[in-house]
Amino acid sequence: MPQQKRRDGNEPADAQRAHWEQTYTTHPVMYGEDPSDAARYAVDAFRAVGATRVLELGAGHGRDALYFARRGFTVRAFDFSESGLEQLREAAGRLGVAERVTTAVHDVRDPLPLPDDSVDAVFAHMLLCMALSTREIHALTGEIRRVLRPGGRLVHTVRHTGDAHYNAGTAHGDGIFEHGGFAVHFFDRALVDSLAAGWFLDEVYAFEEGDLPRRLWRITQTLPPRSDG
Repeated sequence: MPQQKRRDGNEPADAQRAHWEQTYTTHPVMYGEDPSDAARYAVDAFRAVGATRVLELGAGHGRDALYFARRGFTVRAFDFSESGLEQLREAAGRLGVAERVTTAVHDVRDPLPLPDDSVDAVFAHMLLCMALSTREIHALTGEIRRVLRPGGRLVHTVRHTGDAHYNAGTAHGDGIFEHGGFAVHFFDRALVDSLAAGWFLDEVYAFEEGDLPRRLWRITQTLPPRSDG
């Protein structure tokens, strides 16, 4: 397991951490209790590679983590909001799945506090397109690769450069724009492909979500099995 390393300053990301903590405190269960469409898809995608151990990054108040647990997966749920994770734990108790869910407050700019090859699947709904620099996104994808076992699968969603908020609001550089207090790193296809180098890129699926609507890609990529040599 890697040691925590000092991060370079990232003012938009630091501000977003405080923003989300306040948001989850002020608006409990803000996204409702129904799972996202991406999570519904991920259940079958994960089962197809024999996954039982799922890591969710950016779990928030837990609507997707709880859905995975109800579908029989063992779930580790990470988020940088203690308020959101507290809501997740309370809901897990009510739903009778507390024994299948563990939580940890974690900033994804730091190394993941997990051993190598320790999970079968990773899910991240709009986490990689938070206010992270390109360098930080690549580092996080490297950490995901480290903790996934060979043949494991990553399903993540990102807002892309076809979204209405791209090039709108406050520009922070490196593809990051802030609108209404919410900062997003908008992905182009070149970034998707670079993050999938060395993986099997199974699918890049375009979809819309919310009232704007937000325009996203759902990306499925799988680690190759380890070679015998």
